[in-house]
Amino acid sequence: MEERFSMNSCIAPALARLRGGARRLALTLALPAVLAGCASTVSVTPPVPPGTVTTPSAVPSTDQAVVGRAPVRLSSDVPLSELTVAPMDAPAVATLAAPADLWERIRRGLAMNNLDDELVRQHEQWYLSRPDYIQRMTERSSRYLFHIVEEIEVRGMPMELALLPFIESAFNPQAVSSARAAGMWQFMPATGASFDLKQNAFRDDRRDVLASTRAALDYLEQLHGRFGDWHLALAAYNWGQGNVNRAITRNQRAGLPTGYADLNMPAETRHYVPKLQAVKNIVAHPERYAATLPDIGNHPFFDLVSVERDMDVALIARLAEVEESDFRALNPSLKQPLVMAAGTPNVLLPWDNAVIFQRNLKLYDGPLASWTAWVVPTTMTVAQAAKHAGVSEAELRKANAIPPRMRLRAGSSLIVPRNGKLDRDVPAHVADNGMLSLQPEVTTRRVVVKARKGETVSRLASRYGVSAASVAQWNRLSAGSTLKTGQRVTLHLPQRAKATTSARSTKPVKPRATSSKTASSKKPTIKKSSTAKAPSKKTARQ
Repeated sequence: MEERFSMNSCIAPALARLRGGARRLALTLALPAVLAGCASTVSVTPPVPPGTVTTPSAVPSTDQAVVGRAPVRLSSDVPLSELTVAPMDAPAVATLAAPADLWERIRRGLAMNNLDDELVRQHEQWYLSRPDYIQRMTERSSRYLFHIVEEIEVRGMPMELALLPFIESAFNPQAVSSARAAGMWQFMPATGASFDLKQNAFRDDRRDVLASTRAALDYLEQLHGRFGDWHLALAAYNWGQGNVNRAITRNQRAGLPTGYADLNMPAETRHYVPKLQAVKNIVAHPERYAATLPDIGNHPFFDLVSVERDMDVALIARLAEVEESDFRALNPSLKQPLVMAAGTPNVLLPWDNAVIFQRNLKLYDGPLASWTAWVVPTTMTVAQAAKHAGVSEAELRKANAIPPRMRLRAGSSLIVPRNGKLDRDVPAHVADNGMLSLQPEVTTRRVVVKARKGETVSRLASRYGVSAASVAQWNRLSAGSTLKTGQRVTLHLPQRAKATTSARSTKPVKPRATSSKTASSKKPTIKKSSTAKAPSKKTARQ
């Protein structure tokens, strides 16, 4: 008994310092030792009536012992009772093994309800019949997929969303639809702007890997919060949340279910989630479909590198020892040969090359940029702008993608070579808001007119819609001169009549011939396009 108390006095202080699960675990581990000590030294007997003789055979078993009586020490020839260990149900422990690759990590996070219908099987067959397409698409995704998976895990969203760019753009950040949806996540211009994706003359953040992924997941979270269902959220991402909301309202009024499969929606949206389900099935069980997925390691592909000064794209690629095409694949938002530090302070480089770039940049002592930006002060021709910037017209057109027969409006931002006059980093307000605004060049025809009685240069100019200064310049007169009756005056007038005719010859001529049919056929088309605007933009980009 003294031994038991001695043991308790050792254990009790330690147990007092433990709390919760740790205390329960300590008790569990210590209990067999305590029991073993008790079994080997003491046993507790029930009350013994007066006059009763106690013999070893009368000693009760331990399961009949009664606490509270004086212990009796066993003689050395009494066998010890066998100790047993009670079963304990431990909670399941999650595996600590890291995923073998990124595909396995994606599989562990799949959480959406599955669709299982004919459309899913149809799209499974479509993908499986094109193994080369799957290979190209999945290899292209290897640059971006790790980052997307990381962002989805941080937000606690279902991992199916990491596969959505397969459906949207085949993981091509340069993809553009006929309706101007752009990037891996295919943002329309207005939707992109509402999620702070800059779109200007120098960059388009709808194509940016980091910015577009952030915006897409923000948008999907917003849609899921509104509809409370991931399939409906995906339908809204494709079709527009207003359209999905109206479809749900129609079903509610008709007493019909309002799930994804129950709504009346365009064909593309009807196929949208089944497409994603088909890709999910192939990724989840490639062996079942005899599909081969390229190895994608569960580690970052790229690293973020700060750019403190404007730098040429070609120079960054050279210092990082990568091909310029590979650099642009990671930085697809850049439109120009220049990275403007004020607008794009960070760029992406392959993981190992980021270290190489920083090392080589420290050793480099040459010029960082051969380009800058210039804001056109007044409306002018491309030739005039090229002369001002000290570059050939052809080079200026190529650098800024200016089409022929167009003039530059005042305030347009151009990328131009650096020279003595234009030799500075681009300021933030230009880097973030630079726009290229164009207007058609006006062609003129030379005509000779006769002045009326008492007409002045100013009145004649007003009659023909030109400036008095121009009339005076063309005829070597002063703007305030009075003209003689019948005096011949040379004018250069816009070819408005000719331009109008040529413009009408392409489109309006045919509708005039069938005006009644055209008018009647256009009305339903206009109504339909207004309600199905989002799907029409998506179809072209698949």
